[in-house]
Amino acid sequence: MRYVASYLLAALGGNSSPSAKDIKKILDSVGIEADDDRLNKVISELNGKNIEDVIAQGIGKLASMPAGGAVAVAAAPGSAAPAASSAPAAEEKKEEKKEESEESDDDMGFGLFD
Repeated sequence: MRYVASYLLAALGGNSSPSAKDIKKILDSVGIEADDDRLNKVISELNGKNIEDVIAQGIGKLASMPAGGAVAVAAAPGSAAPAASSAPAAEEKKEEKKEESEESDDDMGFGLFD
């Protein structure tokens, strides 16, 4: 993922065909050592392709993926069922918020790419 992100950053910066050297420079600037095999794979897959077209194709593929909305759809047909199930859902949300706040302290001091 970091190689693709670096390739996209170079492309957004005006370099329509970033080289391995360009990507390594971006990765080195944030303290990441590049793996040549993975780097060459990303470059070979994206070389000569229009980035906007690649992104558009990816968005089309993501549109067909389920996004977890099945629970809300299942409750929608019955009119009494959503009212009855909304109270337990509210309690679960409160519990989840408490757990998330406790877990968020565990990540302190770590960067995105550590």
